[in-house]
Amino acid sequence: MEKKSLLNTREVAEFLDINEKMVYSLISEKGLPATKVTGKWLFPRHLVEQWLESETINYPRASNPLPPYHGLLIISGSNDILLDRTISLFNNIYTDHIAVFGNMGSLGGIRALRRNLCHMASSHLLQEDEKEYNFDFASEELKQVPAIVNFCRREQGILMAGGNPKGIQGIKDLAKKNVKIVNRPAGTGTRLLLDGELKKTGISKDEIDGYNTIMERHLDVGIEVLSGRADAGPGIRTVAGLLDLDFLPLRWERFDLIIPKDRFFDRGIQLFLGLLHNQSFKDLIQNLPGYDLSFTGEMVYPMDV
Repeated sequence: MEKKSLLNTREVAEFLDINEKMVYSLISEKGLPATKVTGKWLFPRHLVEQWLESETINYPRASNPLPPYHGLLIISGSNDILLDRTISLFNNIYTDHIAVFGNMGSLGGIRALRRNLCHMASSHLLQEDEKEYNFDFASEELKQVPAIVNFCRREQGILMAGGNPKGIQGIKDLAKKNVKIVNRPAGTGTRLLLDGELKKTGISKDEIDGYNTIMERHLDVGIEVLSGRADAGPGIRTVAGLLDLDFLPLRWERFDLIIPKDRFFDRGIQLFLGLLHNQSFKDLIQNLPGYDLSFTGEMVYPMDV
């Protein structure tokens, strides 16, 4: 029998083996993907399954390790426009190699790395001290300190319709009755940043219309705002520039590549990291606002080291 693509509250409770009342707590406290567009809660099955995996801890080690590098470079993790362009550049220059990307969010990328499903993970997970990125998450998931190389710095914020017709001046305005947002998936650095900003202002996720409406990529968030289906959503300044949207800046962040030390000198990884120092790579950010390449290609270490 074909699986239903949308689950109701009773069905998602049965799927998760919990009480129906607990479902509502998971929506507000743990970001269980849900939509209320029909007037009642519905849960896209594939997003629920993705959310469940993002909440999983203690992954077993993969029984089949990633094979020796043979020309296929696998990168997984956080979505980024410059990273997409860099992968295309890599494939155009190094025709004997192929680089592919799996859009799994920052935490999903690190967990894929742990399970030997990829060679590198792209991540921008802000730590609790709000000063560092990725180290604590990577060390906890991988049980060892990996090599971490900066890919870029980029500006995160809130994407809004051109002219800012809803008058959004700060995070608190996302809770206005006439404002509807779209969001990024649980386990992404962008979602983590938004949740942190909401916590600072004392706003509950339940107060925000559209909080559980999930878009897989930054560009998808921008398109929803551009189309008028949403008034705002978290994303990078680059998307605002490409789509002529307004932008409320939140912070500049560090976007890193996380690499297991035992794979660091794989041919494909070294070619990719070497590309970050080439002028052809730097040329990619022309007409792409919101990027800073000052530390690109550098190994980064925790501040207390």
